[in-house]
Amino acid sequence: MKSYLFLLALLQATFVFCQTGKLQGNIKTNNTPLPFANIEISNTTFRTTTSSDTNGIYEVNEIPAGDYIIKVSSLGYYNQEEKITVKTNDITIKDFVLDEDRLNLDQVVVSATRNRVNRKKAPVVVNVLSPKLLGATQSISVSEGLNYSPGVRVENNCQNCGFTQVRLNGLDGSYTQVLINSRAVFSALNSVYGLEQIPTNIVDRIEIVRSGGSALYGSNAIAGTINIITKDPVLNTWELGSYFGLIDGDTPDRLLNFNTSIVSDDLMSGFTVFGLNRDRDEFDANGDGFTELTTIQNTTFGVKTFFKPNERSKISLDATTIKEYRRGGDRLELAPHFTDITEELDHDTFLGGITYEVKNKKETNNFSVYTSGQYTKRDSYYGGLGGARTAQDSTLALNAYGITKDLALLSGAQFTQNLKNNDIITAGVEYNLSDTEDIIAGYNRLIDQQVNTIGSYIQYEWKPTDKFTALIGTRLDHVDVDGDYNIGGIFRDVSLEKTVLSPRLTLSYKINELLKFRGGYARGFRAPQAFNEDLHISSVGGEPQFVILSENLDTEFSNAFTASLNYSKNINKIQTDFLLEGFFTDLEDPFTLVSTGAVLENGSILEEVRNGSGAKVYGANFEVGISPSQKWQFQFGGTIQKAEYDEEQILFESDGTVPDEGDVIVDEFVRNPNSYGYLNVSWIPGETFNMDLTGTYTGKMTVPRVVSETGFLDLIESDSFYDVNLKLEYHTDISENFQITFSGGVKNIFNSYQDDFDVGPLRDSDYIYGPGTPRTFFIGIKFGKFH
Repeated sequence: MKSYLFLLALLQATFVFCQTGKLQGNIKTNNTPLPFANIEISNTTFRTTTSSDTNGIYEVNEIPAGDYIIKVSSLGYYNQEEKITVKTNDITIKDFVLDEDRLNLDQVVVSATRNRVNRKKAPVVVNVLSPKLLGATQSISVSEGLNYSPGVRVENNCQNCGFTQVRLNGLDGSYTQVLINSRAVFSALNSVYGLEQIPTNIVDRIEIVRSGGSALYGSNAIAGTINIITKDPVLNTWELGSYFGLIDGDTPDRLLNFNTSIVSDDLMSGFTVFGLNRDRDEFDANGDGFTELTTIQNTTFGVKTFFKPNERSKISLDATTIKEYRRGGDRLELAPHFTDITEELDHDTFLGGITYEVKNKKETNNFSVYTSGQYTKRDSYYGGLGGARTAQDSTLALNAYGITKDLALLSGAQFTQNLKNNDIITAGVEYNLSDTEDIIAGYNRLIDQQVNTIGSYIQYEWKPTDKFTALIGTRLDHVDVDGDYNIGGIFRDVSLEKTVLSPRLTLSYKINELLKFRGGYARGFRAPQAFNEDLHISSVGGEPQFVILSENLDTEFSNAFTASLNYSKNINKIQTDFLLEGFFTDLEDPFTLVSTGAVLENGSILEEVRNGSGAKVYGANFEVGISPSQKWQFQFGGTIQKAEYDEEQILFESDGTVPDEGDVIVDEFVRNPNSYGYLNVSWIPGETFNMDLTGTYTGKMTVPRVVSETGFLDLIESDSFYDVNLKLEYHTDISENFQITFSGGVKNIFNSYQDDFDVGPLRDSDYIYGPGTPRTFFIGIKFGKFH
C-alpha cells in the first residue's frame, strides 16, 4: 500500500512538473540589444525574475502554465508591462523594444517607502539627481549638484573653512537626514564639511524626499531625506578622468578620478572600485590677504561589491575612505598660530556597511539585516592672532588647536511582505549609536555627547484599486541623550530619555492616466543635542565664536503637511512632466541660535541654542520637464516660500555693557530667501557632441552681519543672484572597448558673486552668501569603456 501511495505521489509530481512552459525573447532599444534589463513574470501564485544577457536575450524555464503579467525595466528607459499566456510544453516568444526615459520618470527609487518602487507609482514625491545631471553641471562634489531640485538649496556659511549646509523647504541643515546607501550614518560632524567631501564620480544617484521622514528614518528628518546612493557593479566598465579649473581665471582646481567595475558572466557576483584625488588652491576674492575659498586636498577611495549565494539571496558590502585637508584664513604658509585667522581641518573618515538579503521562492517576502558605520577623526585649528602681535596674543593663539572623534553605528533588520492583493507590509527595527567628542583644551571647550536610539517602524501600503494608494505608518523611537558641554567655564549637561511616536499618512490618487494627486501628513522630532552648526567654530572680530546648548533645552517637534499634483504626458516622441507641490510645516519649540553678546574670559564670543516660541514654514515647489526629442531636454523648477516665527525672536541679546547697544529682533528666518530655483537645458545634436546650459537663482534674503559699520550686529538684505554655467562635450569611440570624452566650459558665466565681503583680520567670517564660486573656466577628459 505504501509503495502504491509513493508511486501515486511521484506520478502526480511528475504530472504537475510537466504542466510548465518556457518564455524567451529579446530586449532592444533603437534596434540595439539592451543588456541586463530586468524581467519580472508574476500572477497570484507564481513570481520570478531574470535579466537579459549581454546580447539582450532572456529565457525563463519551467513556468507553470497560465496567464501572467510580464514587466520589463531598465535604468534610463520606460518600463513596459504586458499580459502573456504560458502553455504546457510550449515556448512563448515575447520581444520588447524600450523607449528612452529622458526625464527619468520610470526610475526605481527606494527612499519613499524603504522598498524598491517605480518613481511614478511612489506614494510620495521623490526627486532624483542622476549622474547625467551631475555631469552636466560639472559638479565635483555632492554639494555642488544638490541645488538642481525643487525645495533644495546649498549655501556656504564660512569664508575661512567652507562650511556648507543643505536646506530643504526652507529649514536649515540640521533638519535634514542625509543617508548613505539608505543608512543614517552621516553624522552631525559629517554634515559640516561632508557634502563637499563626497565626490560625484562615486554616486549612482541622489534621491530627495521633501517633508517629514521621521516615520521611516527617525530623528532629524523633519525637513526630509537626501539619500546618496553609490555606484553598484552592473557592467564590465572602466574609466579614468581628469578635470582642471581656473577659479576667477587664476586659481587652479585639479582633479583626477577613476572607476572600474567587473561583473561575473552569470551576474551572481561583482565589484566596483573608485577613487579620486583633488587639489584646489585657496582663493582671495578682494585682495585683502584672507581667503574666501579654502585650499583643499582630498583623496577618496572605495569599493562596493556583491555576492549571490543563490538566486534568492544577496550579500552586499561597501567601504569608503575619505582623507581631506582644508585651510582658510591668511598666510597659509605659516603655522596656524602665527596668522591673524586660520581655520584648518584635517579629516580621516571611514564609511562602510554590509547587508544580507533573502527572499522566498515566490519572491513575496523579503528579509534583510544590515550594519553600517562611520568613524571620523578630525584635527582642527580655529583661531589666530586677530591682528595683534603681543606675546599674550601669541600665547592665546596656541589655545585654538583641537581634536574631534566621531562614531556613528547603525544596525537593523527589515521584513517586507507583498500580499496577494498587491498590498505591502514593511516592518523593521534599528539601533543607532552616535558618539562625539570634540575637545579644544586651550579654550576649555568640550562637547562629549552620546546618543543611543532604539527604533521600530511599521507601514502598510494599501492599494484597494489601481488608482488609489494609502501609506499608513509609524515609528517608535526611544532616544537616550547623554551630553556634557563646556566652554570657558560655562557648563551644560543633557541627560534625557524620551520615547517618541512619529506617525505618517500619505494618500495617492490617480485622477486619470495623466494626472496624479499626492497628499500627506508626517510628525517629526529632534532631541536636544549638538548639531552640525555647533561643531563648527566661526571667527568674528578676530575671536572664535562658540555655540552652547541652553539649560533645560526641550525636544523640538514638527507637523508637516504636503499636497501635490503631478501631470505627465507623452505625445509621440515628446515627453512632458509637470509638478506642483504645496508644503506647510509647523515647528513646536524650535531650536534657535541666539548671539548672547557675552564675551568669555579668553575673549571668545558665545552663542546659545534656545527653544523658540514656535515657527511656520510654508510655500510651494514646482518643476517642469519637457523633452521634445532625443536632441533637446528642458528642466526648470523653483520654490516660493515663507519662514516666520510665531512671535518675534531675539537674534542678538545685548549684555547691557555697551552704550546704545540693544537687542536685535527678527520675525522671519535669516539666510532664507523667499524664492529660488534652477534651470537645466541639454542639446544633443548627435552621438558625438552635446551642450548643457545650467543655472540657479537665489532671491534676496536677510543676512546677519556681526561686524557692521555701527559696531553692532546688523541685518543686511542681500542682492539676488543668477549662477549660470555652460558645458560643451565631445565624445568619440575609438573601439567597442575604448571611448574618449573631452569637455570644457565656464561656471558662473556672468561672475554673479558676492562683492561686499568683510575684510581684514577682524572680519565676520559668517557674512557670506550667494554662489559658492566666482567665474571658473574648466576643461576635462575621460577615457575608458563607460558605455
